[in-house]
Amino acid sequence: MNSRVRGSWSRFVPAGYSLALSLLVLGPLLGPGYLLLRDAVSTPRSYLTDSALGLGDAAPRAVPQDALIATLSPLLDGGLIVKAILLTALWLAGWGAATLTRYLLHVSTGPQLVAATLAIWNPYVAERLLQGHWSLLTGYAALPWIALHATRLRTIPAPFARTWPVWAALGGWLAVAGLTPTGSLLAGIMAFLLVGRRNLLATVALWITSSAPWLAATVLAGSGAEPSDPAGVAAFAARAEPLLGTLGSLAGLGGIWNSTAVPGSRTTFFALIGTAILLALVATGIRSTLRPGATAPGTRQVLAGLALAAIVIPALGATGWGLSIGEFLVAHVPGAGLLRDTQKFAALTMPAFVLCAAGGCRAVAEWIARRGEVRRGHGPIGAVAAVFVVLVLISLPDMAWGVGGELRPVTYPAGWQRVASKVEGPGDVAVLPGGMFRKFRWSGGAPVLDPAPRMLPRDVLQTGELPVQGATVSGEGMRAGQVERLLLRGGSAAELARLGVGWVLVEGGTPGPVGESKITLGQLNSVYSDRDLQLYRVPGEITPHDASAAARRVSGAAHLVWGVLLCGGIISALVRFLSQSRTRRRSATRSAA
Repeated sequence: MNSRVRGSWSRFVPAGYSLALSLLVLGPLLGPGYLLLRDAVSTPRSYLTDSALGLGDAAPRAVPQDALIATLSPLLDGGLIVKAILLTALWLAGWGAATLTRYLLHVSTGPQLVAATLAIWNPYVAERLLQGHWSLLTGYAALPWIALHATRLRTIPAPFARTWPVWAALGGWLAVAGLTPTGSLLAGIMAFLLVGRRNLLATVALWITSSAPWLAATVLAGSGAEPSDPAGVAAFAARAEPLLGTLGSLAGLGGIWNSTAVPGSRTTFFALIGTAILLALVATGIRSTLRPGATAPGTRQVLAGLALAAIVIPALGATGWGLSIGEFLVAHVPGAGLLRDTQKFAALTMPAFVLCAAGGCRAVAEWIARRGEVRRGHGPIGAVAAVFVVLVLISLPDMAWGVGGELRPVTYPAGWQRVASKVEGPGDVAVLPGGMFRKFRWSGGAPVLDPAPRMLPRDVLQTGELPVQGATVSGEGMRAGQVERLLLRGGSAAELARLGVGWVLVEGGTPGPVGESKITLGQLNSVYSDRDLQLYRVPGEITPHDASAAARRVSGAAHLVWGVLLCGGIISALVRFLSQSRTRRRSATRSAA
């Protein structure tokens, strides 16, 4: 095989390597069962309820994620869908990092593998996996691809007839990132900074289109929800990890607010060692990466500046005056609650970090070669890349195999499916005990978000209240709060019916307040009961509280627009891949001849 053919196929090595590394990280989760850990909930089947469309009275934080799963789960098991999306996200994060470094730095395969390793194997990914933010990682994965396509649009002054595949790809990646509102914000920031003035307005329009589901839900349901609790700003601020301080934790891609959602190695002095290794690898390539080059001038500098801002601003946000500013914004600016978890924005450091690590790998190899410490004809780049990869792996040793075994699938008791089959007819579902998080005997030691809203075919009322560090951050669900208080004080069945509640589900074996709810339950009709679950029907006429038909039509149209943009990006990527494959085959045929 000649060098041209080998070079052609070498582009697929980072893709295969990224897939293998992603499998190593997620291995245990890929067995039978469902992802149920902290904020992550997957179920065999979910439904296109008002809440799934973001039209409930709580903030639309899981839009269009929930609608997508609800649409696909009648065709394919919902747990399998979530696992596939998560595996694909990690795979594309690594592959995208390698592709970006090849495009901007013209590095060989070895440094590309370093970039892929760092993109997949780092504290940010580990902590978000443990927190259950699987859909946020799709936005994370889209960042290097968005940087790549936005740079192409800025640096290739060509008419739309020639650049439409790049526009379609950019739109597709914005839609991928738009699986959650925060991912959409991350993607928009990256795209706006890189596309250039000439393309900015079109990119803004494309981003709005990719964000249509949650923007529409915010407008349609915003009047029925309370503003976010300013107390959440301090509760969700970036957190200092051992011996690092807040700034050092963020620079090392850690610092999530939840001290229990971190790998074991990040809870000891090894957090300092791992961060030092990571930052040392990045530091080796800062000079060579920021040096002006012929390819995409300015992109690397913008990414470096963005990385610096994504570290410094969340760190400042955890200071006294930073918290005060955040509380003011949350209380007075609609939608500012999305900014509470500032550590999420550390994802924006990843493209610059992988570029510096890959550039540093090449710089070190060139330095060794200049010193004559390798035999003539035997370049050191492969050996240096291997050392860099090993150092990245060592910096977070418990990332492997489900982040130290924490990511494990669970099996739902059979009663959940039986309850889901019996919830028919008008009325929403109220749940007991109070609160949104559960600790079931079968779900492991970590708290999990109540699976009922995704499991049942009717809207399940949730207050949105979040227990954080011994305190409670108030939620936006006003009607859900009314219903929960009514149940805990032992209110009447007639009051439940007036609030639109047709069902009450009692989830056994999990802590939480139940108050005087036995008084209320005694007035209801028992429909199902087993060791884990008891389902009751509220008698009498139920006052409907469903979203209007017009709101559902608008929300459905917004989701459809998002889906078209996503599918267009996928089709564009396939067409480009097939076109490049034909070109490579022709090149290989000519070379062989």
